[in-house]
Amino acid sequence: MTAPEDGHDGPDLKTTPLDALHRELGAKMVPFAGYAMPVQYEGIMAEHLHTRAAAGLFDVSHMGQALLTGADPAAAMETLVPGDIAGLAPGHTRYTLLTNDAGGIRDDLMVTRREGDLFLVVNAACKEADFAHIAGALAGRAELRPLDRALLALQGPAAAAVMARLAPALAQAAFMSFAEVELLGIPCFVTRSGYTGEDGYEISVPPDRAEDLARHLLDQDEVAPVGLGARDSLRLEAGLCLYGSDIDTTTTPIEAGLTWTIGQRRRAEGGFPGAEVILGQIAAGVARRRVGLRPDGRAPARAHTPVTDGAGTVIGEVTSGGFGPSVGGPVAMGYVATAQAKAGTPVAFQVRGKHLPGQVVKLPFTTHRYFKG
Repeated sequence: MTAPEDGHDGPDLKTTPLDALHRELGAKMVPFAGYAMPVQYEGIMAEHLHTRAAAGLFDVSHMGQALLTGADPAAAMETLVPGDIAGLAPGHTRYTLLTNDAGGIRDDLMVTRREGDLFLVVNAACKEADFAHIAGALAGRAELRPLDRALLALQGPAAAAVMARLAPALAQAAFMSFAEVELLGIPCFVTRSGYTGEDGYEISVPPDRAEDLARHLLDQDEVAPVGLGARDSLRLEAGLCLYGSDIDTTTTPIEAGLTWTIGQRRRAEGGFPGAEVILGQIAAGVARRRVGLRPDGRAPARAHTPVTDGAGTVIGEVTSGGFGPSVGGPVAMGYVATAQAKAGTPVAFQVRGKHLPGQVVKLPFTTHRYFKG
């Protein structure tokens, strides 16, 4: 994901299969990664809290979906990512990273192992570059086939009950599992995953049936439409990275606190772009780290706000920040010097010429509620 852009709807923007439904529901539409997307319906605060309490339905059809086929697509994919893809069992999904030769992050993505191929979901703003990179790098070993499908995310503690009415087996599916099921007679790819910190599902659906499925889900008492504004505040409270803000080609997985994405076998074998840099950082440490940040008071610290120590020396920068509706106050993430990265360390934020006090805190700001089975 990338952060919503400021601006208005325009004729040059792409639309998702749910565009007419968004407008019917009164969504405020904004440009986002080249698409006209809903930023809110009722309001960001209400949509955020509804997702935490019941279930929110998000349109994430702008993201890129593709299949990777070949004699051994998992082995081929491991030449581009540090994740353990070969060890991923069929019917399971893994979060991983496309890295570059300097150890930076080209994108983060979801990889699902199916029988005979991999199902990939990449970020909207990066999808064309990602697909060209993957197809070119793996030419002769694997073939990338982009898919024309919509993508819905149903998130929140009531999501399982809602999905169980359509496919009872999905209620017991574990976090990061995958199933091909029919919902309302529509062939869907369903993963128990999401980017809010809540239990939920991501549903890949043929574009011509996406509106039918979305309307049915919205007819359920627990479900409300939710825009990209609340999606961003939910993922920030959950301590989840936003590509283009918290991670990019200048940040490494180790600096970003994503060391857990690199399996033990991959650490031992290497063989992925930037391995020398990344494995070296695992061994020797890094100069900066991504941390949670809590400003005192009510004023938020937005992205690019300098972070200083008690003497006024700049030690880092906020990469994502805003108001956390579930937390009831401002929350932020950013990078600070490793020496000041311990939870409880006092810091200050340079906001409009003032030094506003705060501190480093542990992530996430809200407890993850994934269903482990």
